[in-house]
Amino acid sequence: MARYIGPKSRIARRFSEPIFGPDKALQKRNYAPGQHGVNRHKKNSEYGTQLQEKQKAKYTYGVLERQFRLMFQKAQRSKGITGEVLLQLLESRLDNIVYRLGIAPTRAAARQLVSHRHITVDGKVVNIPSYSVKPGQVVGVREKSKSLEVIAASLQGFAHEKYSWLEWSEQDKAGKYLNIPPREEIPENIKEQLIVELYSK
Repeated sequence: MARYIGPKSRIARRFSEPIFGPDKALQKRNYAPGQHGVNRHKKNSEYGTQLQEKQKAKYTYGVLERQFRLMFQKAQRSKGITGEVLLQLLESRLDNIVYRLGIAPTRAAARQLVSHRHITVDGKVVNIPSYSVKPGQVVGVREKSKSLEVIAASLQGFAHEKYSWLEWSEQDKAGKYLNIPPREEIPENIKEQLIVELYSK
């Protein structure tokens, strides 16, 4: 199962954003990585800016190039604004829903929980991180996995009311995907129109 396994702090520093979650290295060195990172004031071309935005979206959601392109093509075929639909498709991934529900502290951790068969959809174990969750489906923790320390630690004090499109049941350790989130409620700092422009060339 392909995934990015390279250095994460360097990527976060490149975008000056904690796209993989809280990062002490980014806080200490909030400038671009590399020998000349401190003094780098390079102005990006239009293409460079669009490419950077696509890379940011890919790293944020943990999707590799081929999968991302296929998702973009699906968004193009769908009704609605392509960029918004793309983000909504990314938000509907099972690993992202697990992360948004607070079951895992990061998307990478959520991906691992899904791959290791700790997560269920409508009561059935699903181990495909890219599985597209549909509105009305319930994402939960497998019965045998509810006592896992990593899950308990992540859920402790998590504000589940943060996302209006998700409904959490503490008793069942499960959350319902109520509806596809509107763009204004997706908190990621991604300029999706630049991605559309890049792929439209």
